[in-house]
Amino acid sequence: MVDTGGARMIEVGSELPEKVFLLDRALLKQYADASGDQNPIHQNEEFAISVGLPNVIAHGMLTMALVGKYVSDFAGGSANVLEYGARFIKPVIVPAGEKVDLTVSATVSEINDGKISITLSATSAGVKVLGMAKAVVKK
Repeated sequence: MVDTGGARMIEVGSELPEKVFLLDRALLKQYADASGDQNPIHQNEEFAISVGLPNVIAHGMLTMALVGKYVSDFAGGSANVLEYGARFIKPVIVPAGEKVDLTVSATVSEINDGKISITLSATSAGVKVLGMAKAVVKK
């Protein structure tokens, strides 16, 4: 069930607390090893730039997973997440030696039939990285 933070009421228009995830090259390497996605755009700056990217970028599925964790935490566990989806619109750029943010927040858009629909916001360095990001969780 949804963690309402004690007495806090969840209603249409409620803004959920912001969560900041920090990404760095070490995390990208760990994700690449765990997922098997060794595409050099996620690890090799020279290669990433050679194919037109500004720098190494985070794996899209890592970005989705972190936003999914935000949704799951709000929902009180992954079993309470009924739907979750988004479109990739900009990459999360991860320069060497830096930690970059993935800042996630949400607004309650609908409450109906024991379900809460939320509209998600995901940005990095102030740039929107996911579009049409939405989830539905059990109330």
